[in-house]
Amino acid sequence: MNAMFVDQHSTVWFKSSYSQGEAACVEVAHVPTSFRKSSYSGHNGNCVEVADAPGFSAVRDTQHRDHGTLIFGPAEWRVFLSTAKEDLS
Repeated sequence: MNAMFVDQHSTVWFKSSYSQGEAACVEVAHVPTSFRKSSYSGHNGNCVEVADAPGFSAVRDTQHRDHGTLIFGPAEWRVFLSTAKEDLS
């Protein structure tokens, strides 16, 4: 997995609930994003949502938002979009 670089000024960090005590803690962040329906989504309910944030883009299934989000760095996102466009043609 590639490291992600996120704009630290728009990120709110908090101690993970899986951390124990004060030592060996893990911090996690929820990066503010707003998802929108992808222009490549179909009209039959098979939709994906995309979000852009400083330093990354994300995609998730509209019908199963609780199943998680795929995060892509800028180079990975360009390749993902290029591949998706090729698959549509």
